[in-house]
Order: sequence, then structure tokens, then C-alpha cells
Amino acid sequence: MKKLLKELIEAQSTADKGELAATEVVSAWFRRAGIDFRIDSWDRTRANIVAKVESTGRRPGLLFACHLDVVGPGEAPWRHPPFQAVESDGKIYGRGSVDMKGGTAAIVTAISRIVESGTKLQGDVIFLAAAGEETDSCGAIRFAGGQRSLPELAAVVIPEPTDFEIVTAHRGMLWLEVTTAGRAAHSSTPQLGVNAINSMRLILNELENYEIPVEPHKLLGGCSMSINTIAGGKALNVVPDKCSIRIDIRTLPGQNNQNVVGDFEEIFAKLKSENPQFDAEVSVLREMQALETDRDCDFVKDFCSCVGADETKAVGFTTDAPHLASLGVPIVIFGPGKPHLCHKSDENIDISDLEKAAEHYKNIILKFLT
Repeated sequence: MKKLLKELIEAQSTADKGELAATEVVSAWFRRAGIDFRIDSWDRTRANIVAKVESTGRRPGLLFACHLDVVGPGEAPWRHPPFQAVESDGKIYGRGSVDMKGGTAAIVTAISRIVESGTKLQGDVIFLAAAGEETDSCGAIRFAGGQRSLPELAAVVIPEPTDFEIVTAHRGMLWLEVTTAGRAAHSSTPQLGVNAINSMRLILNELENYEIPVEPHKLLGGCSMSINTIAGGKALNVVPDKCSIRIDIRTLPGQNNQNVVGDFEEIFAKLKSENPQFDAEVSVLREMQALETDRDCDFVKDFCSCVGADETKAVGFTTDAPHLASLGVPIVIFGPGKPHLCHKSDENIDISDLEKAAEHYKNIILKFLT
């Protein structure tokens, strides 16, 4: 399992390199275990891998849904090179070790061990490792679009890093881009132009006091909004005719994203009424609904019993889970790794947690499918 995780880290499946190399790592392990799989590839480097362990079909199956892509290593220095998968002090360091190649290695290992043991299953095990979770969920969306070929399922388990806590709810995501338009002019005569950065400043002032009008959720609390990028201007001696910001909003179950877009358009209308030269628009870059699985349903209760947990929790981050909600079954998120290490330099996972996760996943499969 350590070797598998190291090979996955070394595959370096960032957005610019794609997931194809990582799917080939997983496929080699499944091939050795005699497990059927298929690789769905597109755009030369993008890829999902789906594997299936067939059964008698007397029980609904389980889908374990992972993702293979990772964020880039960032600008901060690393103790060890981010894609060399260094083992040190009982940990494996590397980008993706926590999010989420550690969980992926653990479930691949658990499935392989069950097959190699000759255990007869009463329900199918489906494994998915998808592309693009960190950017646009293209892999999960592509997989969900072909769901008619799936067997009946009891639930979906997502091995994201939760430090072995069971997550049944998380916030959704709404990514917006706001763009202001101006009129270029020489900076020595700024009065002949319309400064798009100044227009954006007016919007930022309005957003300083803006609160999304939504009732807090009993588990997830309220929405959050963060303005995370800004770009404007092309030269120091030119009045900028364009400026843009990108905003990350985390949403709640049942929330209507169009209402938020409407609020922004009302802000623009107000500013234009005060300044006829003001011009702005908002567009949706990405959106995903929130997740909320009934924590009192039979599957969740049995799952808690299987892994020795007393309760479930909700988290603020987002997963591919909402794209799989159309399957109509409970979805739980449960995996190894400390969530606070995601997307940081020196990302690492305890080797002992890998083995613990593989044992948990094996027990989950045996409980529900034998």
C-alpha cells in the first residue's frame, strides 16, 4: 500500500498534467489482483478509472468514489520535493498524500485483499477514481452521466480525508466572476477614460457590508464569501478598461444560487444609477449544491457501528458528492488523513492511518456485502 501511494504521488496529477498517468498506476494494481476495470480518457491527459467486483447480486452494491487530481505544490517551500513521495518519521510526504491519494490507496488495497481472499460477495463493489475534483468535477459529472449502467446501490462512500470522522453534510459552492468595463485612455489624461479599477472599488465597498440573505443551517451554520483574486490594468501609463475579481461563496442545502446572482445585479444597478459610466457584469464559473445525508437513516447508523463512531459531523469544504446525489442513495465521507493538511506545503499522511483505513474499508465491504 505504501508503494501504491508513492506511485500515485509521483504520477503528479495536477490540472496541467492530467490524471491519465495516475489511472495507469491504479490499473496496474487491479490487473495484478484480477479485478476488472476500464479507463475512460479524453483530451489526451484527462481520465477516470472505474473498477467492478461482481457478486451474486443479492444485495445492493457500494460505490467508493475517489478523485485522482491534486492542486499544485504552491509557492511555499517544502521540506521534501512535493512529487518525490518521501517516507520519513512514519509518514509519507507529497502533494496528494492526504487529498486524496492516501484514501485512494487504502480502498484499492482493501478491495484487492478481499478479492485475493476469495470472499464471496452478495453485492457489487464499484470503485471510481475521477478527474478534476479540484477544478470543475469533470470526472464525476462524466461518470454520473453514464449511471444507467450501474447496479443497484446501497450507498456511496467517499474516502476524502476526514481523520476517520463520518461526514454526512457539507456546504455547496458558488464561484462568481465580476467584471467591470471602462474606457482606455492615456494616463496623463485620465479624465478622457473610465477607470475599470475605480469601478471595481465601488463594488468592493458595497460587498464589504453585503450579507447573503439565507437562514443558517443547523449543522453547517451560515454561508461564507471570500474575494480571492483580482486582475486589472495592462500598463502603467494606460487607464484600465477592464478589471475582474473572483469570489468563492460556500452555500447551504436548499439555497438558490440565482438569488445571489440577482443580489449582485441589484448592486450594479444601484451603482449605475449613481454613476452612468459604471458598467459591470457577473458570471457563474462553477456551482455545486450542498450535501446533506440523513444521519438517522439505517445505512448511516450501520456505518457508524461498523467503524466504531458515535456520531456524524458536517464540514465546510466541498467534495464530488453532490454530483453523485442523482444516484438516490445515502452518501458518506470517511477517510484517513488530517483535513488541515490539504493544499498545504509538506502535506503528509501517517502510514499507520493508511493501514487503519484499509482495514476499515475491508470491514465496511464485508458488513454490507456479505
